[in-house]
Parts: sequence; C-alpha cells; structure tokens
Amino acid sequence: MSERYYNSEQLLERALKTIPLGSQTFSKSKTQYPFGVSPYFIKKGLGSRVWDVDNNEYIDFANSLCSVTLGYNDVDVTNAVREQLEDGTIFTLPHTLEFEVAEKMVEMIPCAEMVRFGKNGSDATSGAIRVARAYTGRDHVAVCGYHGWQDWYIGATARNLGVPKAVSDLTHTFQYNDINSLKKLFLEYPDQIAAVILEPMNIAYPHEGFLEELKELTHQNGAVLIFDETITGFRYANGGAQELFGVTPDLATFGKGLANGYPLSAVVGKAEIMRLMEEIFFSFTFGGETLSLAAAKATMSKMQSQPIVETIHNQGRKLLSGIQNLINKHELSDVLSIAGHPSWLFLTFKDQSTYSQWELKTLYFQEMFSHGFLTTGTFNMSYAHTDQDISDLLHVCDSFFEKLKDVVQNQTLHLHLQCEPLVPLFRVR
Repeated sequence: MSERYYNSEQLLERALKTIPLGSQTFSKSKTQYPFGVSPYFIKKGLGSRVWDVDNNEYIDFANSLCSVTLGYNDVDVTNAVREQLEDGTIFTLPHTLEFEVAEKMVEMIPCAEMVRFGKNGSDATSGAIRVARAYTGRDHVAVCGYHGWQDWYIGATARNLGVPKAVSDLTHTFQYNDINSLKKLFLEYPDQIAAVILEPMNIAYPHEGFLEELKELTHQNGAVLIFDETITGFRYANGGAQELFGVTPDLATFGKGLANGYPLSAVVGKAEIMRLMEEIFFSFTFGGETLSLAAAKATMSKMQSQPIVETIHNQGRKLLSGIQNLINKHELSDVLSIAGHPSWLFLTFKDQSTYSQWELKTLYFQEMFSHGFLTTGTFNMSYAHTDQDISDLLHVCDSFFEKLKDVVQNQTLHLHLQCEPLVPLFRVR
C-alpha cells in the first residue's frame, strides 16, 4: 500500500468485493488509473478543486468527465437544488419544472422544438435512434464518435460482449471529416439507413463544409441527422456545437453539463419527429426528477446571464497555447501533441521506439497526481478554473516535459516509474 493513497487503495479492495471494477463508470475505474500512484475515491469538491479520501487536494481538469462546467458545488445551482429539496424530488404527476426546463432548452438550442428527458447520455442517444427509426421506417444506423453503452451502439465496438449479432449488424461506422466514408455506407445500404449520428466535434475541428455536406448527404438519402452533443452542449456554445458551427441537425442529444453534474439528459429536435415520442416507448420514472431539473434551470439561466462559455474558452486557449509552447520548448512534438476545442483539450502521447504511449501516459498520471492535478489525458475546462490554476498546471507540465524528454532520449523510464504501466484498453474515440 502506498502512503499517499493508502485509504484509496484500502477502499478499492473493499469496493471490488461488491462492485465489478470497483466503480459504476468504466472511465472512472481502476482500469484507467495506475495502481500505487493514483487516487481512487473522491470525498468532496468545491470550485475547481476536489479532495480524495486521503485528504489530498487536486485542481481538477477532468471535471467528472466534462459534466461540470460551472465548477463543483456552484452556489447558484446548490441553492436551487436545496430550495427544491424542501418541496420534494419526485411525484405521482409531472412537476412544472419539466416544461420550464424544456422551454429554456428550446430557447437556447437551434434545433430544439420539443424536448424529452432521460438521466444519462446513453438514454438520450438511444431515444434519438429509436425515434429516428420510427420516423423513417428503417433499421440501419451510421455512427461516428462515442454514443454510450446501449446495444445499438456498443455492439459495433470492441466492447460488444453480450450484444446479439443481429443488433450489431445494424450499426456501421464512418470517419470524421471523411464524407466519402459516409457516402460509401449509403451506397452499401440504400434506403436502409434511418439515422446518421455523430459528435459534431471531439479532437479535430470539422473541415470547412464537412458538417454542411454531411447534413445534405443525410437528407438526400432520407435519413435523420442527429448531433450527439452530450459533451459539446453547453460547452462549445450555449446552444452547443450546432450553434458554434452554424449547422442545425434534425435531432440532438444533451447531458453532462446540462445540469452542472446532476443526472439529466435530453433528446431535442424537430416537433415533426419528436411527436413520435408519443408513440414509441421512451419513459423514465425519474425522467422528471426535480432536483436535476432545478439544477438544469439554474445552470442554463446562469449561462444566459453570465459569460460562462466565453470565460471557459478564454481559459482553455491560455492552457492550449501554454502547453503547445512547452512542447516546442522541450522539442517533444514527436512524443506529444495537444488538440481540440479550448473547452475540451486532448493531450495525446505517441508510441516511441522504446516505450509505448501507455507507458509514457502512466508516468504522466503519476507525476500529475503527485503534484495535485487530476486529469484523464484531457483538459475539461470549467468556469471555476483561475489563471493561477492554469499557471500552476503549466509549471508542473514544464518540469514533467523535461523529465519526459530524458526518459525518451536516454531510456530512463525504469528510474522514474513507481508502478506497473497501464495496458491498452477499449477506447471510446
């Protein structure tokens, strides 16, 4: 047992007795964090900071997998939830918050004419696919990016254990920024594709005209265009990536930052399609749970009244340029790269002749955690990140990059790494 993470490791051993992988979320599990140099359980969060069960403090640049945009325990969100808690959380009939939040989403999101709520992003993407299939009378789906755990999507990935082949065979992948890869699918499955679903952006920006051409191609072939904005929504712009890039889909899915970390997701889109929600079965006992809806209303109201998105983008640009300058300073462009939108940045390690990207990334985690920074390889910015947070991170990166250069050039990983390296796993993107 390590001294710094003693309680985390003890509790992980306990959790593994009753919970597969010790976590409810694959991306938060022990598969992602090298044993001996990682925290495994967080006790509390405030602003840009969290504290683990060993009372180690971290500046959090993961922000609960992009769920937290305002910062942990935002006072306005917390007050709204606390006030609603006094009245109750779930009832026999709907609460007015359901349509109040829906109205605000229609007000903010270009494609939104009607709204239905779920609890996770996977609820929303699955609901969007089901209603698109009902609308078109078709079965096949074209996908690009990550869209959750449900059979219709995950069956087309390496994590397809337990998914019937008949289901997997209905989902087909195409490549981002490669319109010909989508054209090929429409040629292979003429008049059979119900929907094209994609993350409008993750690591790479869309090439000029790509999203516009994709929309035109989708409609020419009688399919429904769905933007999965589970992450990009309320992060790239108040109305999501569709607002930022000026391309309006037929349907879109939202989650994560919608309620600043409270469990809520949504399918939104054209009324003509969304009205079929009355015919398909998309129903949740807790879809109208009021604490998350109160959090969503407070979150969206704050985003409308304060420069949340602008601030997140400005802070992200500082981090992006700072890290790129450090990569250049240490001549590590063959080892590292940083890309993405300023609100959601990806630090990517590259395989070397001596060490794999996974070995180098393990060292990165070890050093970041030990210096009080929580990251998963991405930098998911929040409104709570200060200039000092960014300055402190860049200072640690400067020191780590110097060490990394020595490791790569002189093959000294064994002198620095204090744990077994991570191994290649299922990658969602």
